[in-house]
Amino acid sequence: MRFVIIAGFAGSLLNFRGPLLQALLARGHDVHAIAPGLATGTTEAEQLREMGVTPHDVTMDRTGLSPIADLRLLIALTRLLRQLRPDVAMGYTVKPVIWGTLAAWLARVPRRVALITGLGLSFNEGKRAKQRLLTALVSRLYRTALNRADTVVFQNRDDLALFRDRAILSTDAKTTVVDGSGIDLDRFSRAPLPDGPLRFVLVARMIASKGVREFAEAARRTRERHPLVQFDLVGGLDSNPDSVAAEEIDRWQAEKILTWHGQVADVRPLMREAHVVVLPSYYREGVPRSLLEALALGRLIITTDMPGCRETLDGGNNGVLVPPRDAEALAQAMDRLASASCGELSKMSEASHRLAKERFDVHRVNRDMIAVIEGETPAV
Repeated sequence: MRFVIIAGFAGSLLNFRGPLLQALLARGHDVHAIAPGLATGTTEAEQLREMGVTPHDVTMDRTGLSPIADLRLLIALTRLLRQLRPDVAMGYTVKPVIWGTLAAWLARVPRRVALITGLGLSFNEGKRAKQRLLTALVSRLYRTALNRADTVVFQNRDDLALFRDRAILSTDAKTTVVDGSGIDLDRFSRAPLPDGPLRFVLVARMIASKGVREFAEAARRTRERHPLVQFDLVGGLDSNPDSVAAEEIDRWQAEKILTWHGQVADVRPLMREAHVVVLPSYYREGVPRSLLEALALGRLIITTDMPGCRETLDGGNNGVLVPPRDAEALAQAMDRLASASCGELSKMSEASHRLAKERFDVHRVNRDMIAVIEGETPAV
């Protein structure tokens, strides 16, 4: 079987889909990857080649709203898929799902799979006309594309329910739900909680809807009560219109509220130095990667009561769930954990790792994904 995966960001093919691609290769499939940033000689392209995946570069602005650019993308993807003649094509994230699925339909690819890894800013609730217009436009595009998909895979049931409620999916659409992207429990093996004052870390792209500003404000308030507690911000700047500027982050550092580490190649060392991984997102996530990594490492979690995020909380056993856009509630959660005993923190660490093993082991998730790709998974 020839399988093509379409992504909006080259690095995500290795960071988020690497184990899936390896599992498909191990089953003898011919695997190709399409994404911007995969020109010959680029690091990601060479790493994919070494793995056994054939990379193909395509021009794509994953955050742009230009109809002309998107039409060019559709044409380019259609041409490429006609050349490759795959048996199965799968896109993930907004533009690869929409334009990749439509291109696969135009190229007459026999099986078309759409993987919904979260809904991002397009479905954030908002009263502004611009936000309502964006939601309506993206909903229409999703509806057009997904009606041409054979199977639509969701990473949480909230997103599936929303698509059904808004009639984005047809009544007879074949769907299934998997537990996020999974996490490699060997690569992110459990580590004991560090000694010393409590340390909180947020790992995300520097965009406002990930709760970066709420994290900074909650850190400011928590440090007033617990001056020895430390706060780390990990992640690069982003081209998204919702991005947080470097100057703002620099001010937080100058005020000694937190330390910003920027983009790092390997988040594990910084996560191991932390006790709690925080993601106060109001972005519609699939199941956030940073929280899956936190679970596997045995880190406590503070996150928001949002689709995808709440999947990583085992009641109150491994962390605290807070309302989105609420810096005070976030600060109270931080205060609660900063005041907890070592024994309480240890029990919560065990609960996190247990949840990772029971629900989010990448090998189990990939078995479900491969069954979908090979056409064996029953609809949900």
